[in-house]
Amino acid sequence: MIAPPIDSFHRKINYLRLSITDRCNLRCTYCMPQSGVPKLDHFDILRYEEIVRLAGIATAMGISNVRITGGEPLVRKGVLSLCESIAGSPGLSTLSLTTNGVLLSEFASGLFRAGVKRVNVSLDTLKPERFLAITGKDYFGLVWEGIMAAHEVGISPLKLNVVIMRGVNDDEMEDLARLTLRYPFYVRFIEIMPFRQDNYDSVFVSSSEIIERLRRVAPFGDSCEDESNGPALYYRFKDAPGKIGIISPMSGHFCMSCNRVRVTSDGKLRTCLFALEERDLRLLLRSEASDTEIAAAIRTEIEKKPERHLLGNPVFRKCISRQMYTIGG
Repeated sequence: MIAPPIDSFHRKINYLRLSITDRCNLRCTYCMPQSGVPKLDHFDILRYEEIVRLAGIATAMGISNVRITGGEPLVRKGVLSLCESIAGSPGLSTLSLTTNGVLLSEFASGLFRAGVKRVNVSLDTLKPERFLAITGKDYFGLVWEGIMAAHEVGISPLKLNVVIMRGVNDDEMEDLARLTLRYPFYVRFIEIMPFRQDNYDSVFVSSSEIIERLRRVAPFGDSCEDESNGPALYYRFKDAPGKIGIISPMSGHFCMSCNRVRVTSDGKLRTCLFALEERDLRLLLRSEASDTEIAAAIRTEIEKKPERHLLGNPVFRKCISRQMYTIGG
């Protein structure tokens, strides 16, 4: 296996997140305005053959893990064929996908057959009426059906991502964690990030508070890192088939173990979720640039990957160049 590229802080970069669309069928309050946002023109979005080529270049460089994201990736036509093509990339270790789950019951078996073995589902509540309030859509039943479908076809690990917000869904923290006592799910609690929350400070719940509250549910052991070098620390209730994950981008930097880069749906390479600069790979893909030249451009950006984000600085927050829905989950 080819060794992955290494940045200037000696981090191995072996994980690529590929956004394939800016469109979404939900309007989560912490992500996108209820009225929606202007859609990118068809020309601006990377074509599937460009995405497959980019994935092949990345895996040839030693980037062995690829995740398909959006917007909501399952709303783009032909996504199963895309996944199957990427799954055949030499050097690929894991192909995964992040979804809001609305269409997952329809696609679960097809994704599994196409080579997607890991799926993350956004699930901020177990209450249908609250799901409507958070997402703007009455789709909780569809999402839960999708989670069960993915579980039944053998997608594992199945990770449920929960953005915790005080006064919104923090009262469900314990019930969400108890899912791990019944199912082999990874329920991952994520600190909210200040992308578009005007009342960010009032809704923020720290990872330390999350852990303190969950310890009251049942005993669990010491934390361990994600097997994929991801940002989560994992815990397990005694005898539980599932795990609890804690992701703390604000109170507990995981930047020094960051192993990932991102490509937006319009082909911009970002070496940090909160980067102020990005490299236009779409321009290279649509020019006469060779795979070698594109790989060199990616390596150059990886070498410039910042040591850490600066979200703790309120001034920096005002300078964030893109909203989350335009970057990819």
